[in-house]
Amino acid sequence: MNKSVTVLMGGWSAEREVSLASGTACANALVDAGYDVTRVDVKRDLRNLIDALTPEPDVVFNALHGRYGEDGRIQSMLDILGVPYTHSGVLASALAMDKQTAKELFRARGIPCPEGKLISLSKVADTMPLEPPYVVKPNSEGSSVGVKIVQPGDNRATFDDWPYGDEALVEEYIAGRELTVAVIGDRALGVTELRPHAGFYDYEAKYTDGRTTHLCPAPVPDGVAEKAMDYAVTAHQALGCRGVSRADFRYDDKAEGPDQLYMLEVNTQPGMTPLSLVPEQAALVGMDMSALVAWMVENASCDA
Repeated sequence: MNKSVTVLMGGWSAEREVSLASGTACANALVDAGYDVTRVDVKRDLRNLIDALTPEPDVVFNALHGRYGEDGRIQSMLDILGVPYTHSGVLASALAMDKQTAKELFRARGIPCPEGKLISLSKVADTMPLEPPYVVKPNSEGSSVGVKIVQPGDNRATFDDWPYGDEALVEEYIAGRELTVAVIGDRALGVTELRPHAGFYDYEAKYTDGRTTHLCPAPVPDGVAEKAMDYAVTAHQALGCRGVSRADFRYDDKAEGPDQLYMLEVNTQPGMTPLSLVPEQAALVGMDMSALVAWMVENASCDA
C-alpha cells in the first residue's frame, strides 16, 4: 500500500501565492514518486484543517511559507496530533523566523552577520537609525517581503502600508554578491550565486521568470564556497533544523580579511517552485524533484 501524504499549501500569509506554487510542484512530484497524495489549501480555520487531516495521513508535507505555516504554529498542531511532517520542528521554526534572535545564535557559533537592531516604526520613520545605506525589513517574514533599502540621499523609510507589526529590523547594508546554500539533513548541497537583472533580490526577482540569473555552482573562490557551506550546516544545526533548509548570504568580494561573507538568514521551509533554489542545487548532485520530495517524506518526523 502506498504511503499517504497530505500536502499543506496556501495559508494566509504574505507568501500565500508562493506557497501554492511550492505545494503544487511538490504534490506533483510526490505523485510521480508513487505516493498517495492529498492537497489541502489551508485557510484560517483550525477545525477545517483538522477535518482535512482525518483520517490521519502517514505524513504531512508542509509546503506553507511565512507566518503561521513556517513559524512553529502549524508544527505545534501536528506535534499534538502525532503526525510526522517535513521540515523543522516547533523551536527551530520559531527561532529561524525571528531574524534578530537567529542572528544572535549564529554569532555565538562564529558566523558573521550584519549589524542591526529592532526599532519601533515611529523611530525608524523620524530618524536615520543607521548611516545609509541600510536595510529595513520585517523581523518575521520571508521571501524579501517588505524589505526596503535606504541609500545615501534617500528620504527616510515610510510605513504607511506596513502590515508587519510595530517594529522593524534595521541592518547595515552589505555590498557585494548574493549567495545561497541548501542543506539536506546535515549536508550542504552547493552554492548558488543570484544575479538580479535590476535592483536587489526582492520578491519579484525571486518569483518572476527571467528577473534573476542563477549561477550554480557559484563562480567564487573555493575557500569562499567551502566557508558558505560550513556556515550553512552550522546554522542548520544551531537552530535545530530538520530535513531541508536554505541559508542566504552576502559576499563582499571587494573586502579584505575574513569578514567577506555575512549570513542574512536561514529559511526552514525554502521555496519549491519551478524557480526555486533547493531543487536546483539538488539536481546538481543528481537528485531530481521526485527524489528530493521522497527523501523529505521518508525523513519526516514529529515531537509527539
